[in-house]
Amino acid sequence: MPARPSATALDPAIAARLKRNADGLFPAIAQQYDTGEVLMLGWMDDEALHRTLTTGRATYFSRSRREYWAKGDTSGHVQHVRSVALDCDGDTVLVKVDQVGAACHTGDRTCFDAGELAPALPAASEPSRDERSPRTADGH
Repeated sequence: MPARPSATALDPAIAARLKRNADGLFPAIAQQYDTGEVLMLGWMDDEALHRTLTTGRATYFSRSRREYWAKGDTSGHVQHVRSVALDCDGDTVLVKVDQVGAACHTGDRTCFDAGELAPALPAASEPSRDERSPRTADGH
């Protein structure tokens, strides 16, 4: 369980909408605000989200170090927050940022440039609008 302050300052209306895992965490996807490039995935709890919303710097919770970290504190590769959105299920946030330098701990611009994985199914032609299945009950 994250070592949180005794009381978070996160707006209760926002906190009520969040769905957290057993450790009180939820994933946060960092995306470059102007290009749409997906940069990384980090973990947040209520306090990390509060810090992100109030400081303008993307702040995460390190599961391995069990502490908060603002992106760029040690590397200089800062994420300046442009917007934060909660997904439809309330279990993931999208943090649109202006990334300074590399987003990945390896020094790469993004954590998602290690190569695409080939799909297991052969490529099919795009179904016509009438053939597309409607959204399921869970919205997906």
